Amino acid sequence: MGLSAPASARARADMEERPCPVAVPEGTTCGYLLVPERRDAYQSDTIKVGYAIRKAASPVGEPVVFMSGGPGSASIPLTELITSIAPDRDVVVIEQRGGRWSEPRLECPEIVDGVLKDLAPPTAVTADPSPSPPPVTMPITATPAPAPNGAMGLAARTCKARLNVDLRGYRTQEIAADVVELRRSLGYDKWTLFGVSYSTRAMLLAAAMDPDGAKSLVLDSYLPERSPWYDQAMGALRSTLDRLGVTDRFDRAVENINAAPVTLATRDPLTLSRVMVRLTGDDVATLLAESFADPEALPILPALVDGLAGGHTDLLQPLVDAAGGALTSHEWGLYYAVQCQDEAPANTFADRRLFTADNDATVCSEWRLPPSGEEGAITQAPVLILAGQYDPTTPSGAASQATENLPGARFEEFAGVGHGVFLASECGRRTISAFLADPAAPAPCDPAVSPRAMVDPGSVHFTGAAYTAVGAPWVLAPLGAFALLSLLQVVGGALTVRRDGLLTLLAGIAGVLFCAVAAWSVLSVDDEVAFAVGIPPIIFWTSPLAVVSAGLSVVAAFRERAPGVLILPAATGLVFAAWLVGWVL
Repeated sequence: MGLSAPASARARADMEERPCPVAVPEGTTCGYLLVPERRDAYQSDTIKVGYAIRKAASPVGEPVVFMSGGPGSASIPLTELITSIAPDRDVVVIEQRGGRWSEPRLECPEIVDGVLKDLAPPTAVTADPSPSPPPVTMPITATPAPAPNGAMGLAARTCKARLNVDLRGYRTQEIAADVVELRRSLGYDKWTLFGVSYSTRAMLLAAAMDPDGAKSLVLDSYLPERSPWYDQAMGALRSTLDRLGVTDRFDRAVENINAAPVTLATRDPLTLSRVMVRLTGDDVATLLAESFADPEALPILPALVDGLAGGHTDLLQPLVDAAGGALTSHEWGLYYAVQCQDEAPANTFADRRLFTADNDATVCSEWRLPPSGEEGAITQAPVLILAGQYDPTTPSGAASQATENLPGARFEEFAGVGHGVFLASECGRRTISAFLADPAAPAPCDPAVSPRAMVDPGSVHFTGAAYTAVGAPWVLAPLGAFALLSLLQVVGGALTVRRDGLLTLLAGIAGVLFCAVAAWSVLSVDDEVAFAVGIPPIIFWTSPLAVVSAGLSVVAAFRERAPGVLILPAATGLVFAAWLVGWVL
């Protein structure tokens, strides 16, 4: 299949206005591009590809067209961020066909349900009563068929039947052709194509199909064509962990949790009901790999791995809760249509320890889509390739090597960043802006400077209590009561120190001192994300003050002729000491 634009792209495609589906910058209009579902099929159905345009008041230079990654991630919600990178240019944001703001929308809630069922404790798994289809010869080499009663296999079959579309039309070649048609239909002579992760492949292909329309390209977290992405996933993760210096602790954590899987509660992202998930060490490795794309999670990963290696499996709760949002961030029907045609055929799936690889192999085995035959794309236009230092999904080494095949490409690696540089790095965004103004311009900032420091394992006392308190502040009630009564003890003890109030005064001072140190240490934390894995160690080391305060309160309350009111601080102190030592610490 050639890389020239299809015949239908030589004339303007039909367009249709629509209200913007989400909040967008002022001056933005939205619409649909009407295109064939399959350009290689006679009388193919017409589908709608969503887009948004933010017109600059006095545009300087060519427009910028952006597409999000995935496959299957939404693009229009990022219009404001792309506009901030190119404020003086027209900004066009195009959805992927089959995406959330296109029609049809290839959503697959069955996939989310299948993932949760496969991760549920064994007694909670419901067997698939439908018979397994007979084995077939698959284009994916060495991919075993899914288990007959596997939840993911049933989910794949159910979703495909419900979608009732020609999935062969949802692949990179067609998505790239949509970009070409949109330029011509909008009447732009040239524009800069901006892609991230998966869409770097679609944008590079669009530039090759439409060389006269490509002024330049920005490829963030570049995904080279025909790379064995699944087969290299575990190796790429380990290489990234090597960069963080935590590989040994990662291996220990995975080994320990494989031997004793962890069961945690979380929310079903579809129904918001409480569900239980059982995680093996390999499942934890998968969650860690996905977390490198989250700018908020990345700084805690060294400390998290260290804590897991030490047996603090309660620290997994933030990753488990965040996984719910990740499960609903893609349109899984589109994701698998693209992956099964464009990505899976280049892999053997010999290593399926990561459940993302196992799930994708299962779905592709069920869907039986033919390989797309996608060709590598080359462009002569200037290209800026950005990579994150800690990105196991699209490793910087592979992106740097692929740069050699693009004549006009320049490569920049950004320190302290994972997947999706422009989402996490202000320096990355400034570098893109400078490139738009002058492709030869150097980075206006130092990419070697990390935007955030990693949380040092030695700077936290590992506990899941702080993360729980963020979501449920009422659990801090014992601390509030203890602090208040400690203040009252100081006042009351000072007023009655000559009448046996010394013990009460000392109990109050010990309690106030502990609370003051704890408050100071919490307020001194530079990055609040550290609370996802623990609290300042000084709270642990000063916790004996709280125990001493409780002990003195008990002695004061039960001495001879002690006022009955002293029972209250004594009881509160005991409850607080048990809460602090037994749960927080």
